[in-house]
Amino acid sequence: MLKGIKVIDFTNYLPGPFATLRLAELGAEIIKVESPEGDPARNTGVLKDNTGLVFLANNRQKKSIALNLREKAGLETALSLISHADVVIESFRPGVMGKLGLGYEAVQQVRPDIIYCSISGYGQTGPLSKLGNHDINYMALSGVLAQLKDQQGRPIHPSITLADYLGGFAANERILAGLVSRLLTGKGSYHSISITDQLVSLLGNHVLVEKETGEGSGINVLNGSIISYAIYETKDQRYMSLGTLEPKFWKSFCQALGREDWIGAHFSRTEASNPVYQELINLFKTKTFFEWIEFAQAVDCCMAPVLEVGELSENPYFKEKELIFASSWGDYQVKMHSDLELPVIAPPPKKGEHKAEVLNSIFI
Repeated sequence: MLKGIKVIDFTNYLPGPFATLRLAELGAEIIKVESPEGDPARNTGVLKDNTGLVFLANNRQKKSIALNLREKAGLETALSLISHADVVIESFRPGVMGKLGLGYEAVQQVRPDIIYCSISGYGQTGPLSKLGNHDINYMALSGVLAQLKDQQGRPIHPSITLADYLGGFAANERILAGLVSRLLTGKGSYHSISITDQLVSLLGNHVLVEKETGEGSGINVLNGSIISYAIYETKDQRYMSLGTLEPKFWKSFCQALGREDWIGAHFSRTEASNPVYQELINLFKTKTFFEWIEFAQAVDCCMAPVLEVGELSENPYFKEKELIFASSWGDYQVKMHSDLELPVIAPPPKKGEHKAEVLNSIFI
């Protein structure tokens, strides 16, 4: 789809590399410009063969060139790369690319129709824009973290960096829109992605509900407050999700269990004083996790198991799609686009591995 599109990638860690991995899988050529020290993700967190797993998970199918952008030669090489490119994506603190001589205005001088995307926590301007923060901070400030609470009302510490990934999705959306716009108008464009702002964009329902009703946890039938849309523990201490919002699914669920007397309790509350809720809790504990999976596959009632990460690769649904695959270089990777056939897949690059190839392509 994106064959012939060249992306110069100045990003590190996760949001930008995740974005460009998705573009690479769509066929774009990704040239990863690293500092002489390399993307910090190479050397942080859990390591495999002295390389960070976060780097390995998000940088396959890319080419790497190491440049010292603070030196004239490095800057000139970067501008030469950009002059032959379609997209620039960067994730430095606001102002850094400008100080290096690689801001949007400078880049326009060598490639007027460039699509330029900046990813940051709080945007390019404003009192928070220069502050260092991480995923949990963006989730906290945006109001999203407040939607993930335990039964005591305390925010739950997430084990997935949702903000980073959403920032990557949003960057791709704007880059692709920029490419379409250039096709229609012949003009390039600049795009500033604030990760925090993107998280707030998820809360349209919540904001309106709160303003109209004062309820801060969104649409009440979706927040775990009714028995037909909730999570239940099984006999072997696993969990099943039940999402029988529509009457036909709830009726199907109740009839399959021989409990037509529950049909009228469809939207009753998940409260200790609700006898049907207590019966449901007890019922789920009469079958094991796998017994409930068999039930969910036999009865059309919007039920699915709460799988652990280690179970995904052997789950029939994901296994058929080969969504998680053993790579030729000895680890496991996850496809970004499950419906597309992957091309020959290149492993995550060694730092500066493609310098000669990349330079030859622009200086011949």
